[in-house]
Amino acid sequence: MRNRLAPLLLVPVLCFAPSPARAAAEAVSPATTWMTVLLNGRKVGHEEIQREQVGDTVITTQTLVMDIERNYKRAPYTNVSRSVETIDGKPISFSMTTQSSTETSVEGKRLPDGSLELITTAAGNSQHSTTEWPAGALLVEGQREALQAAIPYPGKHYHLLVYNQASLEAMDLAVEVIGNERVELPDRIETLSHQRETLRSPQNTQSVDLWLDAQGNIRKGSATMLGRPMDMIACSETCALAPTQSLDMMDSAMVDSPRLITPRMLADFLSYRLHVTNKAIIKPFITTDEQSVADLGNGEWQINVYRGLLDAQSPPTPADTQPNAWLQSDAPEIRRLAAIAAGDTKNKLHVMGNLNSFVSRYVTQRGLDIGYVSALDVARDRRGDCAQFAVLLAAMARAQNIPTRVVIGMLYTDHYNNKMRVFVPHAWVIAWVGRRWRSFDPAASSFDSGHIALDIGDGNPWHFFNAANEFGSIQIDEVYTFAEMYEISPANISGGAAGAAGRSSR
Repeated sequence: MRNRLAPLLLVPVLCFAPSPARAAAEAVSPATTWMTVLLNGRKVGHEEIQREQVGDTVITTQTLVMDIERNYKRAPYTNVSRSVETIDGKPISFSMTTQSSTETSVEGKRLPDGSLELITTAAGNSQHSTTEWPAGALLVEGQREALQAAIPYPGKHYHLLVYNQASLEAMDLAVEVIGNERVELPDRIETLSHQRETLRSPQNTQSVDLWLDAQGNIRKGSATMLGRPMDMIACSETCALAPTQSLDMMDSAMVDSPRLITPRMLADFLSYRLHVTNKAIIKPFITTDEQSVADLGNGEWQINVYRGLLDAQSPPTPADTQPNAWLQSDAPEIRRLAAIAAGDTKNKLHVMGNLNSFVSRYVTQRGLDIGYVSALDVARDRRGDCAQFAVLLAAMARAQNIPTRVVIGMLYTDHYNNKMRVFVPHAWVIAWVGRRWRSFDPAASSFDSGHIALDIGDGNPWHFFNAANEFGSIQIDEVYTFAEMYEISPANISGGAAGAAGRSSR
């Protein structure tokens, strides 16, 4: 999916190892590096990296703390990742723990046969699985050694296969050695090797610039978040722990609407003309059974959202009914709620309607300050924002053997906080009923054409962060109703939009 180097989860990707491996196999005191985290030049957090050699292993622990604000309430975000590797960079095990209002974790261990044992835990519920370890995939120490080996060769292009603990999959990064540069850090100027890691996919091209010392330690890393530059820069402990300015995620992610969209308009077909300023985002929107997407070129897109049926998407896979760490559909609490909410009907469309109405009423504290949590957390606490409504509904539907996926996108609202006529980050559910995918939105009571889909997933927050990172690059230039499609001069409307109107009229 898009933007796999999501900045909120950069710790496992930007391997900020503070010191090189020692050839000897004796225990070495931990070395610590401190980083300050800047967004658009504003300090929003810090990172602490500890590296310790114990016998023939190297243990790297990275702790990222960011000051996040949601709905005018602070929701500090902490991500702690730990990797254990041999001194020559062979992976042994890893773990990652994320804390916001709740704690989630993943643990991975290489087994004697080379496979990977995974344990993912959310709301105290653990999911165990075993999968193949991607051959050649590296963790932190292995990445550092590969980066160091390339320093003497400016102009060199090579590849790194990096295991991402957040998405639980390997990423093939194309790396370019740009060359030595003098870099100004907060307390000194250093000559560092500039290398650029690039992830290319059918949807997106995402790059991270790294500046390395002679041992391959990253002294500075730069990416983007919400369309703004995000930097992690080595400095003193005092500098790293200096006061922060909290980042308001919602204000940064809102997209202005060019016009007021009335309830009557939302109940019908709408066509959007959008512009994406970040040209590296190759496919920022997804096609669904209720949304068609046309690439008009030069960053221009036509999105048509229907209340009718497109039947454009493939049927579900077995994974769409299975539990996972975020959609714990096998948990007794989830199964009990689903049985109560479903009622006596056997019609799956009616069951989804009942579940949607139940979740809309069940989640009584609609706060945006709790961070991303799992379905089991929501079932127990009965509070959350749109993402929590969505994961609970998806898990309850899977408990009723209805295939579901979580959609991440934008939702139109007349006002949010002090802003009028905006699209805000949103999440909802698609379910396979009536031999097609249909949308259900318990947070908004119902699905309408004010929903624009960016990404889709299985409830893992990785997909939410990926999609949210696009908001700073999206501009909505025009919004048309079905009737207006025929009143606009053909010279002022794209062929894609006109064609969509023609299809809708049949």
